[in-house]
Amino acid sequence: MKDAFGIPQSLLVLGGTSEIALATARRLIARRTRTVWLAGRASAALDAAAGHLRAQGADVRTVDFDALDPASHAEVLGKVFAEGDIDMTLLAFGVLGDQAHDEADPASAVRVAQTNYTGAVSAGLVCAAAMQTQGHGSLVVLSSVAGERARRANFIYGSSKAGLDAFAQGLGDAMYGTGVHVMVVRPGFVRTRTTAGREETPLATTPEAVAVAVELGLRRRSETVWVPGALRVAMSLVRHLPRSLFRRLPV
Repeated sequence: MKDAFGIPQSLLVLGGTSEIALATARRLIARRTRTVWLAGRASAALDAAAGHLRAQGADVRTVDFDALDPASHAEVLGKVFAEGDIDMTLLAFGVLGDQAHDEADPASAVRVAQTNYTGAVSAGLVCAAAMQTQGHGSLVVLSSVAGERARRANFIYGSSKAGLDAFAQGLGDAMYGTGVHVMVVRPGFVRTRTTAGREETPLATTPEAVAVAVELGLRRRSETVWVPGALRVAMSLVRHLPRSLFRRLPV
């Protein structure tokens, strides 16, 4: 069970090699978390991530999970919940894609959408239902400011995150009063291996900063968390720009 400050004893990470997820897991382990499940495709990277968290003092287990195989989600994730209550699930998988390539190759664009949105809808519903059955839990969904308004430079990725964000908000409303807390996290540009070599946007942040924001959001039982917080105001301005002006911006 979570303590009085919202820190979970047990954590399930969907996207077990995500740098943001691992930074969050490290921070929570340093506070109170003792059991961690890392769900992702079987790989040396997943095993290395598990070993790293074990060195932090947690009991870490891995589970073979594929976001692109929704038919398997109920069985795979059901086995995790059958092992004991999960206080928090962090939905952290996703792909950036390559805008220019994906525009020219619709199959690649569909893969981005299926990973970031369809896979997340499936896994999110499975985990929310399991938490509702156990009577408690937090589902933390890593969205993105890219979902606030589709930009010419990454509208395929942005549209998939817009769908994920709307889904997570609606799921949070559906879970209200059930003991299940849904929190949407909207980071800006995060400096990770995935974004290396890409041009940074203003207010860029780090996995560690996102982890701090997640912990604070859990303690406050927030429903939406912006990282950094200044993005809340910045994206409100961007969202309300007239389209004729917005499309002229170098974004």
